[in-house]
Amino acid sequence: MNIAGRWSPNFDARANNCAPNMVVLHYTGMETAQAALERLQDPEAKVSAHYLIDEAGRTFALVPEPERAWHAGVACWGGETDVNSLSIGIELANTGHEFGYPDFPDAQIASLLELMAEIFSRWPISPARVVGHSDVAPMRKSDPGEKFPWKRLADAGFAIWVEPAPLVAGPTLGPGDTGDAVKDLQAALMVAGYDIEADGVYDDKTRAAVTAFQRRQRPQSVDGIADRSTLQTLVRFLAALKSVR
Repeated sequence: MNIAGRWSPNFDARANNCAPNMVVLHYTGMETAQAALERLQDPEAKVSAHYLIDEAGRTFALVPEPERAWHAGVACWGGETDVNSLSIGIELANTGHEFGYPDFPDAQIASLLELMAEIFSRWPISPARVVGHSDVAPMRKSDPGEKFPWKRLADAGFAIWVEPAPLVAGPTLGPGDTGDAVKDLQAALMVAGYDIEADGVYDDKTRAAVTAFQRRQRPQSVDGIADRSTLQTLVRFLAALKSVR
């Protein structure tokens, strides 16, 4: 694929010179792709990513893959806190929730799939280790959001996706709830990779993790409430995750 170099000074060495084994997907959350590109190249901003793909599908390389880009911030996945050292960060030009949050264009996703194929050919990355920014930082981030087409990535072999369970009436778990059912939910979210403790208290961190999971896997309703559909979808997701680990 055709990739243009727009190199950023904002990078350093991966911890222990480790090889990347994750991909973290973002949206830029800025009004134009050019503004995002300029910010990712600005030494004062102290942020970057390995790649940016604009709405037309043009792909820009900002940081060499062997280096650590500064894209995830304070983050955790599967108990690992130096997500930047472990991951390749890809920014998708999209104005995000603050500016109307449009759909991701087909040309942009097509370029992402091409790029993912190249990344997977170079590094030992499992589809189970392709996540969103909101997955690794659910208290802070909502990108790439509920409109991101995870199924397209999964169909190409680059992510995990299961069909969401239908929305139905029934018991729910939510803020303020306590007990074994909450603890079981938290334990399941931990197995999925989320940074959470199984303490049996449905607190803000639990709601943020549920919200992130819904954005990722059950986008029909994103409210941070663990309804029957969310719980059933989580069970399906863990089964799919187990099959590729």
